[in-house]
Amino acid sequence: MKTLTPFVALTLSALFAAAAHAAAWRVLPGSTLGFAGSFQGAGFSGQFKRYTATIAWDPAQPAACHFDVRVDLASADTGNSQRDELLPGADFFDVAKFPQAHFVASGCKAVAGGALTTTGTLSLRGISRPVALTLHFAPQGKNVVLTVNASLDRLAFGVGGGQWSDPSTIGRAVTVNARLLLAPQ
Repeated sequence: MKTLTPFVALTLSALFAAAAHAAAWRVLPGSTLGFAGSFQGAGFSGQFKRYTATIAWDPAQPAACHFDVRVDLASADTGNSQRDELLPGADFFDVAKFPQAHFVASGCKAVAGGALTTTGTLSLRGISRPVALTLHFAPQGKNVVLTVNASLDRLAFGVGGGQWSDPSTIGRAVTVNARLLLAPQ
């Protein structure tokens, strides 16, 4: 049985490693990271004004995708001053102890309708749990528009404690939606 020379082995391993990496993308201005929930049966929405996202994706290799997103929780804005004053407090995001949410995922799978899914770990208020995302990448010239949708249970992360823990006051389900304009790095 023949063995590979060290040079050939190193060259082949470099080629296979390069093939497993997806292209890096940067988030452009005009992107949004939003959320929606309900208060006393009425819907509300908001967005996080400050966040960073490291995104790797290649349409030819969806399994090689990677996401690393950090959200400045104090930047939540719902357009309602009372709600916006409560969100950073101890009953909700508790930004004094937990200033950021962090989401990390690797590996996407193709599903019906041209969408992709990935499941990653969301760390919020010191609690880490799996969260599934539905993703759509839409080419726009050399750039891409990435839309993201997810649903999570706010109480599973301790968001909305104290008097706010009653789901009839604030619904348990929170949807996360993003529209990110991406450019190749």
